[in-house]
Amino acid sequence: MSEVRIIEIKESVFADNDRYADELRSRLRADKVFLMNLMSSPGSGKTTLLKGTIGLLKDRLKIGVMEADIDSDVDAKAIAETGVKAIQLHTGGMCHLNAEMTRQGLNALGTDDLDLAILENVGNLVCPAEFDTGASANVMILSVPEGHDKPLKYPLMFEICDAVLINKVDVLPYFDFDMELVEEYIHMRNPDAVIFPVSARTGEGMDAWTDWLEDRVNDWNDK
Repeated sequence: MSEVRIIEIKESVFADNDRYADELRSRLRADKVFLMNLMSSPGSGKTTLLKGTIGLLKDRLKIGVMEADIDSDVDAKAIAETGVKAIQLHTGGMCHLNAEMTRQGLNALGTDDLDLAILENVGNLVCPAEFDTGASANVMILSVPEGHDKPLKYPLMFEICDAVLINKVDVLPYFDFDMELVEEYIHMRNPDAVIFPVSARTGEGMDAWTDWLEDRVNDWNDK
């Protein structure tokens, strides 16, 4: 029987993407543009939190946003109402963005006048964690109604994140959500992750979060 070649497609795809991601990161550092990759489940309050973040930072940083989704332009329109530059990226049915898709999005957005570019990734806790987008920082949102066990169920998402925002803390009294336990689970997956309990609706905790983000942007752009 003739021998056949076996190609590990997944490994090859990831290796190529990692190379593209490193190239994109180098370009962004040279251009002094900080790229934040924001991930979460659908319904976590991602767009509302993003609008609050922009409201606190837009007078101090020049911000642009890429909204990624399978379809629709609802989120991009909502972000554009804040006054920052925003575009919608349709993924053609894909549940994540990779480095090349992110590069195309950044080119369409235009980064010459930006300090901070934000990618609001497609809403799920699996696929976006697997592909390096070339981001300067990965941030994810876990909302209180989702439960405190998510770091146990979706380990990779928490392992790759620089910061985790625990959103909707204003509804803590109505849910069986253990803040101490979720912090323990997050740090079990990623000891270096910074955790911010916040409420996008009331503004609780948002100053600490945006101060951290601004410091990261300034550190990146000063190098």
